Amino acid sequence: MSKGFMPKKSNPRMGDDLRPEYDFRALRVVARGPGRRTPHEISVQLAPDVAETFPDSDAVNEALRLLIRIAKSQMSPKKLRGR
Repeated sequence: MSKGFMPKKSNPRMGDDLRPEYDFRALRVVARGPGRRTPHEISVQLAPDVAETFPDSDAVNEALRLLIRIAKSQMSPKKLRGR
């Protein structure tokens, strides 16, 4: 085995030099990786049978917008004024 692949040994003299006044509880956690979302996005989990109907989130949004337009067109003018 070559020396480049040998794990480094820890230094036993190295102590914990982190100062007690450092408080990491106030740090913001930043999401990383493919599953992260931008802060303005809302995530909704679809049932498997519904999810297989839509290829992506744009298709879901388009279908929901159509449903909203249909629902609004079916409402009476009296109900729309009350909103």
